[in-house]
Amino acid sequence: MSRRTQSPIADTLIAWFADAARPLPWRAADVSPWAVLVSEFMLQQTQVARVIPRWEAWIERWPTPAALAAAPPSEAVRAWDRLGYPRRALWLHRAASEIVERHGGEVPRDLDALLALQGVGPYTARAIAAFAFGLRHPVVDTNTRRVLARAAAGQGEQGPPSTARDLASMEELLPDDPSSARIVNAATMELGATVCVARAPRCDACPIADACAWRRAGYPPYEGARRTVQARFAGSDRQVRGLVMQELRAAHRPIGRVELTPVCADAAQLDRAIAGLLADGLLVGDASGYRLPER
Repeated sequence: MSRRTQSPIADTLIAWFADAARPLPWRAADVSPWAVLVSEFMLQQTQVARVIPRWEAWIERWPTPAALAAAPPSEAVRAWDRLGYPRRALWLHRAASEIVERHGGEVPRDLDALLALQGVGPYTARAIAAFAFGLRHPVVDTNTRRVLARAAAGQGEQGPPSTARDLASMEELLPDDPSSARIVNAATMELGATVCVARAPRCDACPIADACAWRRAGYPPYEGARRTVQARFAGSDRQVRGLVMQELRAAHRPIGRVELTPVCADAAQLDRAIAGLLADGLLVGDASGYRLPER
């Protein structure tokens, strides 16, 4: 099979990334696949600046899957603190146990084996395979999709995701060489996170501005389908869930329903939040009250 000609955009991104890459701790050459996996769990829907200190503390405390698996799930939830979407802490703890049970404590390289781990979806599996093991897989997050939409499709916004379309676009951009492909995956994400941002993109600082279809077309307004906007956080059930979790993380004993009353003036909303947390396995309830899961 003949090799494809490498895209000039890929070459430009590789050269740009050498100087522009943020020194994120999970990008260091000596980090373990486990440390990369933890970063991918934490970065789901959470800003990098919030993740860095939590990731550093987590890796110091639990440097291997076996170390986390040996701890009770309640400690994982407490250590997760206020990163948000705390089910990820439970999923990460379960994934660590599965890595110990199925893979001798070593994070697997194979996509199917990664996908079989708790909490690892298609994006996370490809990201771990690419960034922890240097395998050639297209990795597409929100930032990548925005760059592809503008530079390749000439659209100002990325619109609703399409896995098949997005992966095909990134696959076309990736060099054949796995090490170069890994850099292009990371560089495209970095470009979307720091330059080709959602509002007020810094086109004057963009290394691929001359190749950008959206720029060449004169920045036409986006007229396609739009993503669903998430309901605001303040006053939502999500906020109340977070407040309940805050109380339970701080306590090292069961807390009764009456003690949780000050968390939310709306009793029905509080009960709804508690019921959701119980259903998600983030709380355990019995006659003594509610507590974090211990196993």
